Amino acid sequence: MRRPRPGRFALGVTIVAVPLVLALLGPVFAGEPGPRAASFTSGDGHWLGTDFVGRDVWRLVLHGGRPVVLTALAATALACLVALPVGLAAALTRHRWLEELLMRPLDVLLAVPSLLLVLLAATVYSPGPAGLVLLVAAANVPDAARLVRAAAAEAVTRPAVEALRLQGETRWRIAVGHVGRSLSRTLAADAGTRLTGVLYLVATAAFLGVGVAPDAADWAVMVDRNRAGLFVQPWAVVVPALLIVALTTGTNLLFDAALDEGRDGGRGAAGLPAGPGGPGGTVPHHTQKGVHP
Repeated sequence: MRRPRPGRFALGVTIVAVPLVLALLGPVFAGEPGPRAASFTSGDGHWLGTDFVGRDVWRLVLHGGRPVVLTALAATALACLVALPVGLAAALTRHRWLEELLMRPLDVLLAVPSLLLVLLAATVYSPGPAGLVLLVAAANVPDAARLVRAAAAEAVTRPAVEALRLQGETRWRIAVGHVGRSLSRTLAADAGTRLTGVLYLVATAAFLGVGVAPDAADWAVMVDRNRAGLFVQPWAVVVPALLIVALTTGTNLLFDAALDEGRDGGRGAAGLPAGPGGPGGTVPHHTQKGVHP
């Protein structure tokens, strides 16, 4: 049995705390904007120098994390909320036509690269922050739904599910109470990995000007717009880039540590404790019919 790794959990919390605190509380302490200085300069009260139009980089860092973090979190949550019922319905239905109706349109979307899908949609209309959330979520729903369907299809073949059906349990009770619960670790692992991909997709979309203004206070925009002065005033690029990396790395460490701890719960299949009469357990010989000492 694997033991929890508190050191990795603490490391993940430490790494992810910095960008999260800056993203959520940074605007509160940013203060009023000061006069602009020359582009890509250091000193004169600018801790991290100035950006390509002479704005204070530290103030932009304090303001730039919230749109990245909130957009990525909202898109990941929306993708998972849509993919979970669709994948469960496709796995649990006994009607082949319903499964085809649910999954085949998602296969079409899956064939289109995520960034290309976002860019194609952006040519039709100019999405704001809410539109970018919808686009990124839509790009992640197909593979998330396929993952849920594959994991749920394996779970429904277990003897415990057949026993529940014989007991007259409803499909809703089976889907939510047993199959959905058995997928929790798989979905948590996927959500952690997916959040990393969503962060990079949101950042790339911002690089290309999708969903944000060209001069917005946004970590991803800062990296893109200030790269011309990387060797003159590197902090305008290095600091926001490191914050994005810390956010994704810390998130993955947290999910890995949480999964390791959940793996040590000492539970068997279907979330039931292993032991006499449970999955993986044995039935005492005096209750077994036809077995003699």
